Amino acid sequence: MKHRLMAETKYDYLLVGGGLQSGLISLALRSQRPASRIAIVERDSALGGNHTWCFHAGDISPSAAEWIAPLVCHRWPGYEVRFPGFRRAIDVEYSAITSERMDQVVRGAVEGHSGSQLFLGAEAEEVERHAVRLADGREITAVVVIDARGPDRSAADTDSAGFQKFVGLEVDLEAPHGLERPLLMDAELDQEQGFRFMYVLPLAERRLLLEDTYFHQSPVLDADGVRAEIMAYAERKGYAVAAVVREEKGVLPMTWRGSLPEQRPAGAIAAGFQGGWFHPATGYSLPIAARVADHIADHSPETVAQEGLDRLVPRQRSQSRFCHLLNRLLFRWYAPRSRRHIFERFYRFPQETIERFYALRMTWADRLRLVVGNPPRGFSPRYRLKGI
Repeated sequence: MKHRLMAETKYDYLLVGGGLQSGLISLALRSQRPASRIAIVERDSALGGNHTWCFHAGDISPSAAEWIAPLVCHRWPGYEVRFPGFRRAIDVEYSAITSERMDQVVRGAVEGHSGSQLFLGAEAEEVERHAVRLADGREITAVVVIDARGPDRSAADTDSAGFQKFVGLEVDLEAPHGLERPLLMDAELDQEQGFRFMYVLPLAERRLLLEDTYFHQSPVLDADGVRAEIMAYAERKGYAVAAVVREEKGVLPMTWRGSLPEQRPAGAIAAGFQGGWFHPATGYSLPIAARVADHIADHSPETVAQEGLDRLVPRQRSQSRFCHLLNRLLFRWYAPRSRRHIFERFYRFPQETIERFYALRMTWADRLRLVVGNPPRGFSPRYRLKGI
């Protein structure tokens, strides 16, 4: 730090960014190290942003399930996927967490304990190994600083990435929708522009989250056009929309190189999406964020400051590299209209393989199953040779 102004009380753990990763770390610490002094720096006035995070029961450890439980707003006994001519029900519990619940629970975990503090509306200007300097000149120090801010969108390499982009509308309906479990993928949609599906979460008898998702070469998101597609889908399904109560949208890079976990030995611990701790082939971040949180809570702040997340890096890198291969196959060897066949083939695999894929715990047998054998329909060396 160049200046030392208004030095604050020293904390054990200083978390930069008030999103999913920091929220999970704080709850894991409260569960396993209840006396920890925790500080969270977040530039917005609330924690959690504007998101819905979902996970499968097998994505997290039994110990993590205990401290994550207060965050869960919705649980379902399973989910469905739909493709033209093929449907399947997967009987594994599926859960959802909202930003609003994240804010409520994490506030209680931090503000309700002596020696811990939230710094909301605070911009982190300099982040170092044991200290953070805010834009207003305040400096906060800690045994260990964990940088869990979101991804740097401007850093995405469009030459080595496709994109998962989406708009989600949470809607109230005029009549009950009748769905008992989520539709994780409804791919009975036009596929000319790339793999596309509707993600449908039944949140209440008359409330749905309808999220239109595209796997596409371009990061440009036509939000107005996607909103119109969502409303047209609702009309086709007989869902009479009374009001749109919330919207979320995003563009996530699906890279085929880079995005591996990176640690900065001389700086703060890099966690969260920006540190490469996510699922490169799905964008799901909660399973890996929970794994990171468990690891941090299992060790003293001094040990975390010294070792970082080094023990987790080899497995995450191995799993991520394989996912990069899958992304490369998806975007470089299949024409846009043919990409759905990859996912349809995937959902014909044994349920255990599907579960390990989402949890990013694939065995070598799983990896072979995914890439060996007759390729899904639409595999096109000619498309690859076009250099698209």
